[in-house]
Amino acid sequence: MTDLHVVDATHEHVDQIVAVIHHAFSSRRVLDPPSTALSENATTVAAAIREHGGLLVLIDGVPAGAVLFFVDGDVLHLRRVSVDPRYQGRGVASAMVGCAEEVAVRRGLSRVNLIARVELPDTVEFWRRRGYSVVDQQAHNLTYAKALPLELTVPTADDMQAIGEQLAGQLCAGDLLVLSGDLGAGKTTFTQGLGTGLKVRGAVTSPTFVISRVHPSLAGGPALVHVDAYRLGGFAELDDLDLDASLEEAVTVVEWGHGLAEPLAQDRLDIVITRGDDDTDETRSVRLTPVGARWAASGVRVSVLEKS
Repeated sequence: MTDLHVVDATHEHVDQIVAVIHHAFSSRRVLDPPSTALSENATTVAAAIREHGGLLVLIDGVPAGAVLFFVDGDVLHLRRVSVDPRYQGRGVASAMVGCAEEVAVRRGLSRVNLIARVELPDTVEFWRRRGYSVVDQQAHNLTYAKALPLELTVPTADDMQAIGEQLAGQLCAGDLLVLSGDLGAGKTTFTQGLGTGLKVRGAVTSPTFVISRVHPSLAGGPALVHVDAYRLGGFAELDDLDLDASLEEAVTVVEWGHGLAEPLAQDRLDIVITRGDDDTDETRSVRLTPVGARWAASGVRVSVLEKS
């Protein structure tokens, strides 16, 4: 059985990381312009690790993969993503990138990005499968990015509304939010906060008995389309609501939409709200997962719960 470990890079790993980078990039076909990775040395790698960190992958104790980090604002940039050719096809890159995303979450960053060459189709496909989207292209360089899930502990219903209100400031026409979670966990409460932030007309209440409601904007912004899919039997019934007609002009929220509303748009926010075991406890857990290029380019930030 393979013993694969991903460890935080330290000064002791510098020579091993340099060797992995050189093995990985020297085995690739020559590109025009050529990669600058082979110019990395002990001095440059040590400086990168000291400033921003990185990861080293070990298989049975032997260096097999490496990546260097660079932090800019709320973005973790992956540099010199390298797999020793002897260990390709053994899950090294996937393990390394998964751990890098965990590092970004622990550091409170909202996105991960990197640059890949358009001439390397296998590399391009790898990042696509990992959920990364192209957010920019400069000549042969594709900038890939992925927005990271956000985990929140929400103490009260007022806090839940405050989260929705703050998130509304990051939304625009065409955005889709798919809400799921426990019965009575706070999906409608969250949507009420969205309505406040979007400055829409009418009280936002559970649309259970009317399936959907449209709340026009009072401020010249997008309307809020609020849908409850709890009683719908499948996507065909959701499609009968003709949400496509308003999707591009409104912010659409679909409660109980998991496994049902995702085909409506490639870009969306998946939001899962769960309650604790104690019915007397108002605390809720919220997991917010951005999906698609629209969110990869910006990420999502929620600061209303941060302590001053």
